[in-house]
Amino acid sequence: MAKRDFAQSKDGLKLRYEIRGSGAPVAMIMGFSGSGRAWSQRFLGMMEKRFTLVVIDNRGTGESDKPDVAWTLRDMADDVAAVLDHAKLPRSHVFGISMGGMIAQEYALAYPQRVDRLVLGCTNCGISHSIPGKPEDLAKLMPQPGMSPAEAARAAFSVACGKAFVASADGQRFIDEQLADAANYPITPQHTFARQFGAISGFDSHARLGEIKAPTLVIHGDDDAIVPVQNADILSQGIAGSRKHILKGIGHMFFWEAPDETVQVAGDFLATK
Repeated sequence: MAKRDFAQSKDGLKLRYEIRGSGAPVAMIMGFSGSGRAWSQRFLGMMEKRFTLVVIDNRGTGESDKPDVAWTLRDMADDVAAVLDHAKLPRSHVFGISMGGMIAQEYALAYPQRVDRLVLGCTNCGISHSIPGKPEDLAKLMPQPGMSPAEAARAAFSVACGKAFVASADGQRFIDEQLADAANYPITPQHTFARQFGAISGFDSHARLGEIKAPTLVIHGDDDAIVPVQNADILSQGIAGSRKHILKGIGHMFFWEAPDETVQVAGDFLATK
């Protein structure tokens, strides 16, 4: 049974999180505009059989506060620390995807003594040294005027999911299920997209990657239109001793598209003593 609670950020924001499962603790950090629910019940349900998951609603999403003020990814890393302090978890694994992978890098750099193992999924080290997705694909991640939240989400998933997944009946059914689930939870407001995009734009870890000492797994789909797979090479080359796992024919939402492989590969890595 999941335990829901709220922590307070350094700047006084309410941060909602959920603890579920059993085993070694793993902080789960979601990407751009998504709340903790965006991991999907299917993926979390598989992971919680092996680990205690701390599933966080990033500031600006879900049941966390949604201020319309500028912030940085370091602020969001401090949010993770605040949640883990509140949960009385001084040390944990960290699993971040996309923007959440950038937050995870900032967290590992700011709080090295608190990180056991680090999983960086479908992410990069900041604009200056990254391979960008096509502008027309990235544009679909931002809601357009007049779109309903469901329409905006469907447009985003059309590029965030791999081509094979989008073209399949199972993929479309899964996307429908996710949209139905999202409708039961607070929507991400328009200003959060701008504030999180601003935070991403100010992020650059390239020169600091060598300072990440936690054992690290870089995991990425090779059909990722949002953060092209070459970014996995840049990260894994920059983080000494890191491992890399490439999922074949899989897009940005790799944990939706290949949950079994992801849970096995990431889970086995996190479970390594």
